Amino acid sequence: MSAKISNWILTLIVVGFISLMSNWIGYGTLPFNALPGIIVLMVIALIGLILCNIIPFNIPGIAYIGILGLILTIPGVPGSMHIIEWTEKVDLLSLATPVVAYAGVSIGNSWTDFAKLGWKTVVVGIVILISTYVGSAIVAEIVLRLQGIV
Repeated sequence: MSAKISNWILTLIVVGFISLMSNWIGYGTLPFNALPGIIVLMVIALIGLILCNIIPFNIPGIAYIGILGLILTIPGVPGSMHIIEWTEKVDLLSLATPVVAYAGVSIGNSWTDFAKLGWKTVVVGIVILISTYVGSAIVAEIVLRLQGIV
């Protein structure tokens, strides 16, 4: 377990650093201003991954991370306003950049494992990406029309 935690911490530090630089270059937020938000997100992710390995249910780590983040930002929870204030300075796309890059490197290192998944996985992935895009566009269109912007 200790080796896993060390690996997670190292990965989170690398992702956090890339996110800070991406947030600075792409959105003009100075790293010093975004650092508290990045640290909070890293700690939430680490705790979620640890919970995933401690709790004996077969639930993905991302579920624990999401639930923990949700609970910590509920109004009235001590410190929630600080967490919200800090994480507002971190743009979502600056977080997505290193995560997608890491996923690409992971797949690139194990093409044989990826090939074992088969062509159906690729089709499902494409359908999911297209559906997400179209669904987001529809929701955006509806909201913009309701606001009278479009």
